[in-house]
Amino acid sequence: MARAKRHYLPGYIWHITHPCHKREFLLGYAKDRHRYLQWLYEARKRYGLTILNYMVTSNHIHLLVVDDGERDVIPKSMQMVAGRTMQEYNQRKDRGGAYWEDRYHATAVESGKHPARCMVYIDTNMVRAGGSSIHRCGCFAVTTKFRSREGRTC
Repeated sequence: MARAKRHYLPGYIWHITHPCHKREFLLGYAKDRHRYLQWLYEARKRYGLTILNYMVTSNHIHLLVVDDGERDVIPKSMQMVAGRTMQEYNQRKDRGGAYWEDRYHATAVESGKHPARCMVYIDTNMVRAGGSSIHRCGCFAVTTKFRSREGRTC
């Protein structure tokens, strides 16, 4: 059976989650999380992906990105980042098979207070899960000069 098509809403902020296969801790090592972020930065340079916030945990990732109206920026970026991360991991570990659970899950975030709440949700993800180690998280908004729909700079 064919997969359902993604809904496309231009100009929205998107909360993206992408779990590792079977919730395994495939991003458990700092080296793997660092490589994921390097590919994310490459997607930002190559496709113009606007990243507001991110969290890379041991078994899944959270991204808060802006769709600037270019239809394929988010899908192409996610395809490159997920694919390259998987290829490098599988080659290094001499393994094959799935790395990611399925396609990434993208949820449109309403304007107003919701983007800020989503940032807090992403930043406190490991605290809520009871994680004891600190994982890399951050905000690219300062470097990308994100503008909201109302024209304010965040």
